[in-house]
Amino acid sequence: MRAHRTSWRSSVAAGVAGSALCLLLGVAPAAGATTARQVPAAAPTAETPVGANGQLRVCGTRLCNSRGNPIQLRGMSSHGTQWYPHCLTGGSLDALAQDWKADVLRVSTYVQEGGYETDPKRFTDLANSLVQQATDRGMYVIVDWHMLTPGDPNANLGKARQFFTEIANRNKNKNNIIYEIANEPSGVSWSRVKSYAEQIIPTIRAIDTDAPVLVGTRAWSSFGVSEGADESEVVDNPVRAANIMYTFHFYAYSHRDEYLATLSRAADALPVFVTEFGTQNYAGEGSNDFAMSQRYLDLMASKKISWVNWNFSDDQRSGAVFKTGTCDRNGPWTGTSSLKPAGAWIRDRVRTPDAFPAR
Repeated sequence: MRAHRTSWRSSVAAGVAGSALCLLLGVAPAAGATTARQVPAAAPTAETPVGANGQLRVCGTRLCNSRGNPIQLRGMSSHGTQWYPHCLTGGSLDALAQDWKADVLRVSTYVQEGGYETDPKRFTDLANSLVQQATDRGMYVIVDWHMLTPGDPNANLGKARQFFTEIANRNKNKNNIIYEIANEPSGVSWSRVKSYAEQIIPTIRAIDTDAPVLVGTRAWSSFGVSEGADESEVVDNPVRAANIMYTFHFYAYSHRDEYLATLSRAADALPVFVTEFGTQNYAGEGSNDFAMSQRYLDLMASKKISWVNWNFSDDQRSGAVFKTGTCDRNGPWTGTSSLKPAGAWIRDRVRTPDAFPAR
């Protein structure tokens, strides 16, 4: 998510946000706080995405399941957990897993903008709680280090090492975790992004040897297109690590044929995971372009490119799936009555997932 798309909703009612955070962390809320009723998580079964596919790994240019078969994951990204923890309740996550039939949840831990750097323990605990809740529901979970400004991920290298060390130590025995180490690098060369990746990946691998790692590409994870480059810089100088994929982000109203063609070419040469996209403009707002969005989805289906939509919240922008106020009211989470047009459109497409190979 671009810096200028950041929600400034630091005015979320403190009691509601605080109570939701307490519920997520399993901590008793402060006296007088109003808490939402939590729906018990359904036990994961063989019919869940994780039950069907097990430990994922990168094979060639594709994401593959434990049997080596290429698969496509479809799901949703949270908004920044510093602003919208009350959109991530037992009820909403049950709906995501069971009503939406999502394969994957992306947990976005912002580094700046009131996020991780303000209280590392709080945001690490919150990320760990959401990883466990996704696990309980049989979904895969992307732990997103949501760096935006500064655009050079090396500026937060020490913080990233601390965060991923703690996340990996806590979750290394899970078979559903995916690490996204830099959300949207910008204003920085690919060589700098690559250098960062080659420092953080060994930190994770020293603890968790199996999980895929997602590497952000430059120019807001556009393979450089937003800054006049293309995927060739990554193809010609890939990160020196195994079991990794490269991320691509697009917003269909703004990002047209040049971006679509870049994604297509990149996916033929590199393992690609679209960890963020929207049907609106690059700010995640304005009119929806469902026709262009469908062209992207058709391409991603044909090449088995996994994707995650931005975002599972009730932010005031058109790109947030829920109508404003839904999270404060604790739903309703299922069906379409609480969804904006983009939410109803993307729910339909999440609900028609990849037919996972049986063998």
